[in-house]
Amino acid sequence: MNCKQKLIAAIGAAAAAAVVPFVATHEGTVYRTYRDPIGIVTACTGHTGPELRMGQTFTREQCEAMLYQDLAQHADALACIRQPLTDGQRAAFLSFAFNLGEGAFCGSTLVRKANAGDMDGACAELSRWTYAGGKQLPGLVRRRAAERQLCEGGLA
Repeated sequence: MNCKQKLIAAIGAAAAAAVVPFVATHEGTVYRTYRDPIGIVTACTGHTGPELRMGQTFTREQCEAMLYQDLAQHADALACIRQPLTDGQRAAFLSFAFNLGEGAFCGSTLVRKANAGDMDGACAELSRWTYAGGKQLPGLVRRRAAERQLCEGGLA
């Protein structure tokens, strides 16, 4: 099973169809390594990892494969939520978990609220996560607003 199929199996076709372009839009795609706003070596569409070093370049196909692989891996974080999710909630929460990391996602108030059945409160929590490296970043403000809209019903 390839990474695209794994992602679809993990979150469903509709959520996968929403989250891939959503993340690509909000992360942007750069075909080389670069440092993100807080200094982490990053490549392609928000990919990070110990294998990256400054000066590497990538093809469109490599970047697309990395995105599907990263999203499929981060889809495991959705298991922290034990309540049923809409496709929009799955897409929004996966985008958030991908950006934040599985540990921070699973330990968040967002997950606690979702598991308590307060899905409106869980979606609202997205708006609180707009800081990186101690600074509020305009890109995160936009991304979280879009994730919240998706979570609150932007996808049936």
